[in-house]
Amino acid sequence: MQSRNHSYWYYAEYSTFRVLSEADNYKLRVGGYSGNAGNDAMAYVNHRMFSTYDRDNDLSVKNCASDAVGGFWYSACARCYVNSVTFSWAYLDGGGHPTYLQSSRMWLQCK
Repeated sequence: MQSRNHSYWYYAEYSTFRVLSEADNYKLRVGGYSGNAGNDAMAYVNHRMFSTYDRDNDLSVKNCASDAVGGFWYSACARCYVNSVTFSWAYLDGGGHPTYLQSSRMWLQCK
């Protein structure tokens, strides 16, 4: 991930990143964080179902996917928005606010 305000590069690596089937609403299993992103923002959405504007599976009273304009695994929304217009990762720079991203990349290694 590249921060917008400082153009620093950060990474978050997970030893487990598993998406369950459609019958489970593509529930996420994520764990084993390492990296220099400071905060394991994905832990907040671990065990959550994938939500979209037309399939609201989050725990919030509002539709997080609709508000963020992007589908994702939301709890009561999220601490990382790497697939939305709010494109951010919480506490990336160690502060108490989200750090807005300029770009991000994701690699998956199938096992």
